[in-house]
Amino acid sequence: MSDAPRTARTRSWWGWGTEAGRLTAAETADLVTRVAGLLPDHDLTDHAPPDPRALGVPEPRVAPPASLAGLCSTDPVDRLAHARGKAFRDVVRNLQGDTAHVPDLVVRPRTEQDVVDVLDWCTSSGTPVVPYGGGSSVVGGVEPRFEGPAVTLDMARLDRVLEVDPVSRAARVQAGAYGPALEDQLRPHGLTLRHFPQSFEFSTLGGWLATRAGGHFATLATHIDDLTESMRVVSPAGVGESRRLPGSGAGPSPDRMFLGSEGALGVITEAWMRLQQRPAWQRTATTTFASYDAAVAASRAIAQAGLYPANCRLLDPAEAMINAGTAVGGGLLIIAFESADHPVDAWLDRALELVTDHGGEVLATRDRSAGDPGHGDDDASRAWRSAFIRMPYQRDELARRSMIVETFETACTWDAFPTFHAAVTAAAQEAIAKVCGGQGVVTCRFTHVYPDGPAPYYGVYAGGRWGSTRAQWDEIKAAVSAAIVDHDGTITHHHAVGRDHRPGYDAQRPEPFAAALRAAKAALDPAGILNPGVLVSPR
Repeated sequence: MSDAPRTARTRSWWGWGTEAGRLTAAETADLVTRVAGLLPDHDLTDHAPPDPRALGVPEPRVAPPASLAGLCSTDPVDRLAHARGKAFRDVVRNLQGDTAHVPDLVVRPRTEQDVVDVLDWCTSSGTPVVPYGGGSSVVGGVEPRFEGPAVTLDMARLDRVLEVDPVSRAARVQAGAYGPALEDQLRPHGLTLRHFPQSFEFSTLGGWLATRAGGHFATLATHIDDLTESMRVVSPAGVGESRRLPGSGAGPSPDRMFLGSEGALGVITEAWMRLQQRPAWQRTATTTFASYDAAVAASRAIAQAGLYPANCRLLDPAEAMINAGTAVGGGLLIIAFESADHPVDAWLDRALELVTDHGGEVLATRDRSAGDPGHGDDDASRAWRSAFIRMPYQRDELARRSMIVETFETACTWDAFPTFHAAVTAAAQEAIAKVCGGQGVVTCRFTHVYPDGPAPYYGVYAGGRWGSTRAQWDEIKAAVSAAIVDHDGTITHHHAVGRDHRPGYDAQRPEPFAAALRAAKAALDPAGILNPGVLVSPR
């Protein structure tokens, strides 16, 4: 059987991104120094990842038919790299050499017919199959967390933009296209999908669709749903394709069934996606507040003013200090506008009026398209953008040093936010005090804002004990998940359900809908082979 493809740009088998993208020695030293200042009693001994070829990965328990053998890899490191996603608990298990639940085969289809053939074989043999995009799941969505054989279906070879419709501004794209490759293929047409999750470099269109991924932009097209015109999906029950339409009132939408289905109902092979012209005008402002309540109120005012900023990211004081290096009393609010059609000065000016109306101060503005630094050096927003991209690599280095560094995200209504935020923060702090002796910090930022509510994104930075950090995080996660559900938030705004969030998803969905979802699963996947354990309990 074939081995995994070898490329110069080697993905890390144990952590985020690429081996070349890891923090430099200087970056690591600076990070460790900052953490030592924050938690002076924490043991920051480095625990390097093991040699993956020395871990004794079990031999495959299943063999494909000869017709599919050329698509399959049994390489131990390839299988380890596909065994789980990129959450903190995944990284820790890899660092500790945990080889539980490794897929037996990694299958890389070259055509949609290959996908059909793989599902036919897995259905007839009763072998579970886990669809896999870029593997950036942080909720157990790509992990074969069940007993028995498993096949991982890696869609990366289906990576082309097949057709562009410049009149309607749409493109037909294969599901395995990674973010950068997708944008590279659209660039000659002067078009862009404009969907940039933090995982952009290491995630695929199919993964975005299957998880209802959220992008970088704070308003309007916040989720991949908003950019989807039609989809083509292969399930054990057959191949289905929805009609290309700008909108329709013809009953429940077939696309809505598969968006967010995480491979449990079918394998997305391609989709028509709505595109935009590339922006020509971009303006950014960084503002500060002495009061967090005032910063929240200003964020709500902007969200409800019909201005629709591309970015309206509120960092609380702890988040601003840790990831932007900026000391603020109440909050740091980064606001940005962009357009492909006209200047955006008036929009930004009105947003800044709302900031000052709520007691905020404009720290700096910047015309990014013209390269004009504007009224000041926008160091805080640039520092945060840089940290945003490097955060997962920083997380990996701290995980090696027994730190618990993880996030959880949600959404709630504006009226509920004060009570909600207090309850969730208290739950996190109480859990940290219980399992980490109080050595930790909880941060919050808004990733998206809607007229009716924000999407708060929380960070946990705590000192753990080597060998126990996964269990410690699991206890913290259970506490904050319970607080989120008990206070009417969503268990996830954009990280997806996976296996980690399924209990919270079970708690928030109405039972009649849950029954309908189980019926859909039974109709589309009668043998129950598709990604068992996500969305619905395995049979």
